Amino acid sequence: MQVLFKSRDREAVRMRSFARQRIRFVFRRLDWLISKATVSLSDINGPRGGLDKRCQVHVQTPDATPVVVTSIARDWRGALDLALARAARSIVRRQQTRVAARRFSQREPAWAAQPDSA
Repeated sequence: MQVLFKSRDREAVRMRSFARQRIRFVFRRLDWLISKATVSLSDINGPRGGLDKRCQVHVQTPDATPVVVTSIARDWRGALDLALARAARSIVRRQQTRVAARRFSQREPAWAAQPDSA
């Protein structure tokens, strides 16, 4: 899995190694489903404070359907953790529906079965 980090904020750039480490930890069991993960950290309203730390996680899966999750929190770590948790849930949910659809399509309908000859 390739991990990319993007940010223009000086404080957020200090989080680069932590963010990469956290991404690898959260997606460790889903590594086979993810080809690339990109994290973007930004400060929405500058130094004024408040709920202004934005984290956007963009995860590329092998079937070319990206998962994009955005979260906003008071601090960088909170925003990162929330976005990663939501992205992981979304990927797991997509995989479960894909497997269920495959199982359903492999089943033979009851009306297509041949009746026993008496």
